[in-house]
Amino acid sequence: MTGEFILRLFVAAILGSVVGLDREYRAKEAGYRTHFLVSLGSALMMIISQYGFIDVVSGHLDQIRYDPGRVAAQVVTGIGFIGAGTIILQRHIVRGLTTAAGIWATSGIGLAIGAGMYWLGLAATVLTLIGLEVMGFFFKSVSMKSSLVEFSTTKKETLSALTKLFNSKDYVVVSYQVEEKNTIDGILYIVSLIIKSKRNNKDGHIMELLQNFEDVMVTRIE
Repeated sequence: MTGEFILRLFVAAILGSVVGLDREYRAKEAGYRTHFLVSLGSALMMIISQYGFIDVVSGHLDQIRYDPGRVAAQVVTGIGFIGAGTIILQRHIVRGLTTAAGIWATSGIGLAIGAGMYWLGLAATVLTLIGLEVMGFFFKSVSMKSSLVEFSTTKKETLSALTKLFNSKDYVVVSYQVEEKNTIDGILYIVSLIIKSKRNNKDGHIMELLQNFEDVMVTRIE
């Protein structure tokens, strides 16, 4: 039986790593090592939950009510703390939600493998990868990505020109903040924009648009 348990841990770890490799490739907050450990740990908790207390309960079946899913249920709650750690709220941009959901799904894969449901865990892994990669490919024309852009300029008319430019280039300005700073050469406008764009529009394209204005100095794009 121990060999079967080790096999479950091994399969769970491998499937978790497969999901994690996708996040690693995308340079996300949680990579293959995190997903490896989440899936492995979930499988271990499931095995312990199902079989770890058999010896204690076997002689007291009339006195003890045994729930094999009790420990495993806490994995679902506990994994929320790890998922929350991957979510970043920056200005009005929330990042890491997909990675957090991936970790949550990976814990489910680990629980399934830990329970001996190999095909269910494998199917969940395939569907998770479809959700992360394949759906993004097919729906990239309708999905939007938020980007934070910070720059400075000495010309006020540049601000309105850039706003019109972004709104006419498959971009939508959702947040706009301007800070005026007095300098020796005059007023310096420090601008912070949050822009939604099609996912196939790269940050490099935003940089190219800004470089068309000689008075604009870009300080941050992410």
